[in-house]
Amino acid sequence: MFSQQDIQQFKSLGISLETIEKQINYFRTGFPFIKLDGAARIKDGILQFDDHEKDFFISYFNSNTNKISIKKFVPASGAASRMFKNLFEFRENNRDISCDYDKYLNDKTFDPVFAFIKNIEKFAFYKDLCNSISSGGNTISDLLRNNEFGLIIDYLLSDKGLDYSNLPKALLKFHDYQDGSRVAFEEHLVEAAIYASNGTGPARIHFTLSPEHIEKFRNKQKQVIRKYQDLFQIDFQINHSIQEKSTDTIAVDENNIPFRNPAGDLLFRPGGHGALLKNLNDINADIIFIKNIDNIVPDRLKGPTVEYKKLIGGYLLFIRNYIFEFLEKSEKNQLSDEDIVLMTDFLKDKLFFKIPENFSSDSFNDRKTFLNNAVNRPIRVCGMVKNEGEPGGGPFWVVDKTGTRSLQIVESSQVDPENENQRKLLHVSTHFNPVDLVCSIKDYRGQTFNLENFVDPDTGFIAFKSSGGKVIKAQELPGLWNGAMAKWITIFVDVPIITFNPVKTVNDLLRKEHQP
Repeated sequence: MFSQQDIQQFKSLGISLETIEKQINYFRTGFPFIKLDGAARIKDGILQFDDHEKDFFISYFNSNTNKISIKKFVPASGAASRMFKNLFEFRENNRDISCDYDKYLNDKTFDPVFAFIKNIEKFAFYKDLCNSISSGGNTISDLLRNNEFGLIIDYLLSDKGLDYSNLPKALLKFHDYQDGSRVAFEEHLVEAAIYASNGTGPARIHFTLSPEHIEKFRNKQKQVIRKYQDLFQIDFQINHSIQEKSTDTIAVDENNIPFRNPAGDLLFRPGGHGALLKNLNDINADIIFIKNIDNIVPDRLKGPTVEYKKLIGGYLLFIRNYIFEFLEKSEKNQLSDEDIVLMTDFLKDKLFFKIPENFSSDSFNDRKTFLNNAVNRPIRVCGMVKNEGEPGGGPFWVVDKTGTRSLQIVESSQVDPENENQRKLLHVSTHFNPVDLVCSIKDYRGQTFNLENFVDPDTGFIAFKSSGGKVIKAQELPGLWNGAMAKWITIFVDVPIITFNPVKTVNDLLRKEHQP
């Protein structure tokens, strides 16, 4: 199937032939649907802390941070173009720039565009947009009066103006303040200053970026870094990485034959956010907070966000320290029967772990080995919010092909739509995943786990795309917080909805949470 030229292409990308063959086999067979065994609920997979417990774990976080290194990991490699889908569609259908305002008021597909235009002064980028339009010889008031919405949108999205459609979300202005406006990147700096420092060192934050955005990102960092260093009297250690080409996946046609471009080269596509597992594995920190670039709020609402970040961070440290103590004693052959009983209860009570029925009758060494294997893994504590209709995966009990039951974050696309029972389980979920987690990726000896060893490769995803006008099939790797973390120790914690304020469309910035 492959020529020597193809083999050289694989080598240049750092992808093995074995990996290519596995990907093509998944195209042919498809990925198996996940088997749900119930929705995780409070007291059955999801922890809910009272005020006393919350105060304890926040205090535990604050008192332990001087002993550890902390880093914030922010996936930020996507372009912002999806935020402006409705504006693009409107502009495409109205090439004459102006439009019949009254006609569009009766067209429901115009609603998002009308909301954008009607509230345009409320966006943090409004002043920049006005200046850009003025430099082109117009005023925004004249364009609004003449219903020239298309031209306003041009100035926002294209390189004749702000060029927002070609910027990453990290560099879009999200919030207004009395001393100016902030882009998303700046809001993450503020958060990092509050909870991603151990009190003696810098606030450490890592962004994943696309190569084409790196220079603009660096320029913005140079412009603003001194401001936030002075504001918080803290240094920042900011670095970035790009999604490695070795995580790209091969594309095929509808007959599962590798797709080639007009030059005859094989087509590869980015492997989705699951590809960032390699970037995460390269982070050197004791605990790592993960949060999406667009899930941020103005300062007036940061209190609950910081509070619950410290809560899940404190709980992670509490769990991690208990596990490390057990494994260190085990390595030194200092475990007693009481230690075995305590760890068994810990697994059942704190981690909802199912212990084998005849476990208590096993030999001491067999019980010790079982417990060592159960807890010597990466750990993640994931905030979960009440399901109020927002899109996103949710927390579920899942049974794998070996019959092992575990807690997983599951997307609807992973569930068999033809299986009525599975569909019902999907729709009774009380919580969903806001991508708000803290991780420990080092073992008790301080060595970083090889995170590839804890992936469920059967949880990838196949989507239909197009290339050069032809239909192709693309493959995404197991999602970063889905199958890529399937074999981690997973803990779900109930957190309030106020901690989840994503900006998926430009009009999300009009929600009261994002307004001054």
